[in-house]
Amino acid sequence: MKRSSSHLILASAGSYPRTGAAPEMRDLDDTLKAYESGARTTADLVDAQNCMARRAIAEQVDAGLEIITDGQVRWLDPISHFTREMDNIRLDGTHTFPGASQLYRQPILTGRPLRRGSLITHEYAFARNALGNLPTPRGKAGKLSIKPVLTGPYTLAKFSSADSSAREASESFSSLAHRVEAFAEALAAEVSSLAREGADIIQIDEPAIAAFPEDFSLFAEGLAALAAARDAAAADSRRSILALYVYWNDATPLYGSLQDLPVDLLGLDFASSPGLADAVVSSGSSKSLAFGFVSGQNPTLEDAAAIAKQIERLLPRIPGGRAHLGTSCGLGQLSHAEASAKLALLSRIQSLVLG
Repeated sequence: MKRSSSHLILASAGSYPRTGAAPEMRDLDDTLKAYESGARTTADLVDAQNCMARRAIAEQVDAGLEIITDGQVRWLDPISHFTREMDNIRLDGTHTFPGASQLYRQPILTGRPLRRGSLITHEYAFARNALGNLPTPRGKAGKLSIKPVLTGPYTLAKFSSADSSAREASESFSSLAHRVEAFAEALAAEVSSLAREGADIIQIDEPAIAAFPEDFSLFAEGLAALAAARDAAAADSRRSILALYVYWNDATPLYGSLQDLPVDLLGLDFASSPGLADAVVSSGSSKSLAFGFVSGQNPTLEDAAAIAKQIERLLPRIPGGRAHLGTSCGLGQLSHAEASAKLALLSRIQSLVLG
């Protein structure tokens, strides 16, 4: 099957390994450990983070990706990276996400979570400049972009808790609905900030909803606030694509409901959702999709030809046959060698689909 190359775009799903076998790949982790012991300064840590972000961006470009992230190399986990930058939150013990090996620090709300300033807009600006300083591969002029990623309000709220010893928090934020609303307000401001900074695509990660589908109405309310921020920014000529990524658990039962959400693109974990491809073929999609057939958790390499055949079934059911091809989730839980092999696999799949 031959299609225009613009119809199947290689896109990062988020994280990228920040450590590896080579000495230079261990610098960030070594610096972080030294920083935590007081042996290195904040400036040292920022320098190491910047260096690793540049490397992650360059390696994604070399692998043929057009939509790239900074690899989330500054993140310790998808929850605390945002909540540590908000007022009225302290971080508690470590827990594991349902359906994944990803650990996170649990936020404890001592009051209303308030955005202190930029959450990741400064990281996006750095990554965009880093991409701009790289040589542009042949045929990629005007096609490369950096995509910022936000953990969504529902996931932040679901894995947070109210401080029972703080009266305001225990009365106001013991309710999941109130936590979703508060986090949505903070993240909506960040969506506006990213749009003003020029982000073409803003990715919202909501891995919790597939594990807790009974909360869908609350999840949708939180996402609506972010979509409203996108629309307000568009009124000022800063139109950004809002992409929702759902992963780590079977999203098939939610597929129809996800189509009704006010987002522009759905990133779906087909690797964890055996019946999802048939659901797309049966019902079609009103939105662009990001295909996550290649697992970002399991290091075993999938069959490129089998995935290409699946994609060929799905493309005619998507508006304009336009889709993204990436992994089911970020690659940060894999080794550097395993992640590189996954990116090479994506390129092979794209070649098979496009002929």
